[in-house]
Amino acid sequence: MVPEHRFFAPHLNRRRFLAAGAATAGAVLAGSAGTSAAAAERTAKTRPTVIHLPDGFRPEGITIGGGPYAYLGSLGDGSIYRADLRTGEGRILSPGPGTPSVGLKLDHRGRLFVAGRGQGARVVDARTGRILASYVLTTATPTFANDVFLTPRTAWFTDSYQPALYALPLCRNGELPDADEVVKITLSGDWSQVAGEVVNANGITRTPDGSALLVVQSGVGGLHRVDPRTGVTRLVDLGDAAPLTNGDGLLLLGRTLYVVQNRQNAIDVFELAADGRSGVFRRRVTDPRFDVPTTVAAYRGRLYLPNARFTTTPTPQTTYDVISVPA
Repeated sequence: MVPEHRFFAPHLNRRRFLAAGAATAGAVLAGSAGTSAAAAERTAKTRPTVIHLPDGFRPEGITIGGGPYAYLGSLGDGSIYRADLRTGEGRILSPGPGTPSVGLKLDHRGRLFVAGRGQGARVVDARTGRILASYVLTTATPTFANDVFLTPRTAWFTDSYQPALYALPLCRNGELPDADEVVKITLSGDWSQVAGEVVNANGITRTPDGSALLVVQSGVGGLHRVDPRTGVTRLVDLGDAAPLTNGDGLLLLGRTLYVVQNRQNAIDVFELAADGRSGVFRRRVTDPRFDVPTTVAAYRGRLYLPNARFTTTPTPQTTYDVISVPA
């Protein structure tokens, strides 16, 4: 299968980014048609702010689509859990393959793209839990496929142990690529890889105008703007903001960037320039219920963060949950 585009070109695909955002917004608006603002606010207030996960689950990634469901991956056995945001109830959607699930994203076709740490990546049907495809992203060692971000034509994966991104090209007709079509993009420019099994590239998203990617380098606390064609990076100018040490998941809403800093139990919020070359620190969000949150997803005015509890020794009886705070 030959994809139409292996990469997104900034001057060609900005409209695609904006169209995808508009389609998502339209789906949300359609789902709430006929509901008054007051009724919608009451509904939001009745949604649980703590969602309990199965004991021993060890969550890391979270993604939410247009419907009221969150999907979470387990660092333990790789299971995928689906939680109803209206009730807090949920179930194991896809039993784990016995290897970790880290970051994950849901596309508009109902497919979950899952970063699998040392095992590459896989694609899971969000309706049935069936594994649709698996990919070896690299044969280099060590490797740690950590997070994933979807554009209309590409699934982008970060590698925390290698100075590289992996591009999985996606076809317009929805066909998944063959196993040998993964493209490696070597990071260069301002990128300075810390050797060994130190977390480097972690969370990933795009710039507000869709012209480039944004990747946080956890170990040194830098936010990089990445040219998706060449891999050349430039540090984003965040002014006097503190380094994003332990920066983990990234979430972009409009021009607002949320950066989860896991062991600091905080989210730092920035307003970015449209091209993502600079940003201004706006505030830090904390909550006493945070217990090493790793990443964040949004749904109807609220943020949802899984507590990975990295400072707690995991056991089959260890409790885990998802915390919701206002966006």
